[in-house]
Amino acid sequence: MVTKRPTGRPVSVLREFLDSSASGGLILMAAAALALVVANSPLADIYFSALRAYLGPLTLAHWINDGLMAIFFLLVGLEIKREMLDGQLSTWNRRILPGVSALGGMMVPAAIFLAFNTDDPATARGWAIPSATDIAFALGVLSLLGDRVPTSLKVFLTALAILDDLGAVLIIALFYTGQMSIPHLVLATGIFLILVAMNRLRVTRLSPYLLLGAALWFLVLQSGVHATIAGVALALAIPLRRTPGQPDDVAHSPLHKLEHGLHGWVTFLIVPIFGFANAGVSFAGLSPAVLTDHLTIGVALGLLVGKLVGVFGSAYIVIRADWADMPAGASRLQLLGISLLCGIGFTMSLFIGLLAFANDPMLQEDVKIGILLGSLVSGLLGWSVLRLAHRETPAAEPG
Repeated sequence: MVTKRPTGRPVSVLREFLDSSASGGLILMAAAALALVVANSPLADIYFSALRAYLGPLTLAHWINDGLMAIFFLLVGLEIKREMLDGQLSTWNRRILPGVSALGGMMVPAAIFLAFNTDDPATARGWAIPSATDIAFALGVLSLLGDRVPTSLKVFLTALAILDDLGAVLIIALFYTGQMSIPHLVLATGIFLILVAMNRLRVTRLSPYLLLGAALWFLVLQSGVHATIAGVALALAIPLRRTPGQPDDVAHSPLHKLEHGLHGWVTFLIVPIFGFANAGVSFAGLSPAVLTDHLTIGVALGLLVGKLVGVFGSAYIVIRADWADMPAGASRLQLLGISLLCGIGFTMSLFIGLLAFANDPMLQEDVKIGILLGSLVSGLLGWSVLRLAHRETPAAEPG
């Protein structure tokens, strides 16, 4: 049964999935921890060899990172579209606070990363790595706090992460695209235009979209643009259309059906598999010098300091300027705690790191260590601040 708002409209998918996303975050944490254990156990050779093994034209790692993650990006695209058209980001008033905070939370981490890596062209390419927030991980940490955190802050964090994901998608498309094959790109564009035409012609069956989406994925994979972008492109074409004769019912639109169908698979299977496949770092022969390497430091401080300054600073400015209200029932210290949790950049940061240094496994290892350090410290500090902050009386809006 679909839960209704007082207006008769369904409760936002964003709210409905907060709890399951939090559970998925805990599973992702377990998958990452297991990967570290396996990578430093007698099973390490089997683990790394399996990821390098070919299954048809691609290695297992490529099937995970280019194939399964395309489904993750499809869900990301569906969530972005739904929230923009019918959810928490459907009006400019609702977009201002998470939008400006997301922008600050991308720019400041990138600036901090470049401050440590500008003089090294080989590592400067990874400037976008600390710009992403892992919503599953962050909600997993929030779930450990129970009702100490107002729902308004959970909604703010999720809306911010959605816009953050949108920025990451644009960055991947613009800055991490390899040498392009024009014929494949033209064919992919043709498939996308057919998908858009189907939407305009009010085709509501999902099967034609998914079949063409598979062809789109293959063509994008061959084009030089990263294959996961096909998932976002497909999401943009999926109709968000109300049931005929029921103008207030959007819960049964093709977009909602696909989003609901994918959410559990992505949250509880695909993202944990990605985490397990990419979080494994072998500490055998690892030099302590890696902890002071400019790439590792740039990533770790970009996540820890950059996200804190970028998100909290931007939010404070917007609220103080009276462009947006403080999330209901929240204090400034709680907002600070949420900003720290934004420094958990696991899934998307790992993904961008793999793209930035696709041909350099050593740099990938440094990136993974930086992500793990920055995310771990951000999560622990964010949890600690939020655990203490619930005792405060919500602060008045700055003015």
